[in-house]
Amino acid sequence: MKQTMFDLLPPAMIAAVLLFWANAPAAFVNGKWTLTIVALTTVAVVQVLELLNQRHAGWRINRREVLTDLFYVVLSTFAISWLAETAADKPLRSAKDALGIATPWLQQLPFLLQAAIVILVFEFGQYWMHRLMHNNSLFWSTHAPHHHITQLNAMKGYVGNPIELFLISLSVVALLDVDKAAMFAAFNTMGVVATFAHANVRSDPPFWYGFFFTTIRNHSLHHTALSYEDTRCNYGNVLILLDRIFGTYREGESAIVGQDERRRLSIREQFAFPFQPLIRRYKAGRSASAAN
Repeated sequence: MKQTMFDLLPPAMIAAVLLFWANAPAAFVNGKWTLTIVALTTVAVVQVLELLNQRHAGWRINRREVLTDLFYVVLSTFAISWLAETAADKPLRSAKDALGIATPWLQQLPFLLQAAIVILVFEFGQYWMHRLMHNNSLFWSTHAPHHHITQLNAMKGYVGNPIELFLISLSVVALLDVDKAAMFAAFNTMGVVATFAHANVRSDPPFWYGFFFTTIRNHSLHHTALSYEDTRCNYGNVLILLDRIFGTYREGESAIVGQDERRRLSIREQFAFPFQPLIRRYKAGRSASAAN
């Protein structure tokens, strides 16, 4: 009975999020921090679930992991979100108004359909950005720090180089005229799926859920420590359906995750990772100058 309940938790939490936003008063929807509070509450709940029914003992959360993960949660929630809003979403909305782009008919659609459209549009962009990061050395240098994590936990979806975190947050949903509550419902639904997909929770949702949404099984295989080549599958952060459609889905699970002989990077190393070639060149130049 206990395991059945855990298996049903991901779809149950999605249902709870959708019900909340579908019935939320205008004051909640327009509240400055409501979206953030719901998102962080989701992460906190799943983090507690790890302690109650862990998937792999080797992924057991510890003090160092918690502190590192919390740093990235704060970074992503505030700094990266602000940057994405300022550098991408606001300019898109301005361009939308200037060009007269409008889709008012979207607001006439059922609430769930509006949320589904937002998820599909956002995740379609994320899928191709994520796939690019695994197939281009320059983009891989920004994404590789996320693959140097050596265990999966509820907050690990927030961990990565700031450049990657910004790139993966970009989307064109600012061009859509959808109900604000439906937009927030979509964002929080994606948060639920992505959090469970990174969490050390022994939860295997029903087949129908795993057909459409990414699970820890799919995503742990994407993080496998076998080799870099073996990570080039299951790119969908939320919709594994896109991997099925575009031929990048792979069945399986991996309890051992990481890259480069599973070397865990410090926050400083994660930030500096894309610039390592320049740093090495600079150090080599200084060494050569000193030798002369």
